Amino acid sequence: MQYRPLGRTGIRVSSYCLGTMMFGKLANADHEACVSMVHKALDFGINVIDTADAYSQGESEIIVGKALKGRRNNVVLATKAALPMGEDPNQRGGSRRWITRAVEGSLQRLQTDHIDLYQIHRMSPDVDVEETLSVLTDLMRAGKIRAFGASTVPASDIVEAQWAAERRGLARFRTEQPPYSILNRAIEHEVLPTCQRYGMGVMAWSPLAKGMLTGRYRRGERQPDSLRVKFFPKAMSDEASLGAVEALIPLAESAGISLMHMALAFVVAHPAVSAAIIGPRTMEQLDGLLAGADVVLTDDLLDRIDAIVPPACDVAPLEGAAYAPPSITQTSLRRRSLIERAAA
Repeated sequence: MQYRPLGRTGIRVSSYCLGTMMFGKLANADHEACVSMVHKALDFGINVIDTADAYSQGESEIIVGKALKGRRNNVVLATKAALPMGEDPNQRGGSRRWITRAVEGSLQRLQTDHIDLYQIHRMSPDVDVEETLSVLTDLMRAGKIRAFGASTVPASDIVEAQWAAERRGLARFRTEQPPYSILNRAIEHEVLPTCQRYGMGVMAWSPLAKGMLTGRYRRGERQPDSLRVKFFPKAMSDEASLGAVEALIPLAESAGISLMHMALAFVVAHPAVSAAIIGPRTMEQLDGLLAGADVVLTDDLLDRIDAIVPPACDVAPLEGAAYAPPSITQTSLRRRSLIERAAA
């Protein structure tokens, strides 16, 4: 297992990060089985684990807390907050009121006195970034978190947050957690260069494009009975994605590797990427993912991937998982009022 700098935090992380979104009632409610997966990953050399309070409404964090008993000091522990944790409209977002409560809940569930990397799961457009940076800075100074970052943030918002931190004398986002795979390369255009410019670590989620790059989803074949199909029906049947997969499979075979291992090696080949987040549901899946940890792609193979899916190009739809700014989601910000249109 390779170890890389997490930006300029001084922390070194394994090139694979164990993601635990599948732990808990969402996908695998067997706590002992999930704990065994954590231990297998740690024994293999993975030293960073990523979870979130919203994963099965805290159950994933509880499982991770159980798994890390006696091994906490050797693990870079990352979690996230900001997604809804209840019906109360104030149990979400990036406000000081909520983040202060959310971090205490995570610390309790994880059975630890500090979090190595605390991330804002999604930025809240209705919250000043200075509000969020301020509370995170205070939590860091109080010793409850060691560093903080965010997930799925556009390049313009990354820059704004960096400027706000400098203007106000606050600590800054040190990491970004974006979606990145062979089928989702749009972040190569601005997000990854921006992270490099500011010395931010990058932990990429969905390196297998929601499982599309496992090779289980093929054009003209019946879709497997999986959670991916249930939650992302459009993405898992997208014609452009399936077409790219059909072109990528023989490319991987010609190199003597599986599509899945080629996809993971592609993500960690980018110089901005600190780690690729793998999210197994079962021990069998974990074993299959770990088997590709030593795969390194040649320049020729990377060039041939570029010919199938060009750099900075998104082929696969993220289907609700990506950040959509108010300028897109709010109709009033995309259209003049009827009176204004009539007057024009």
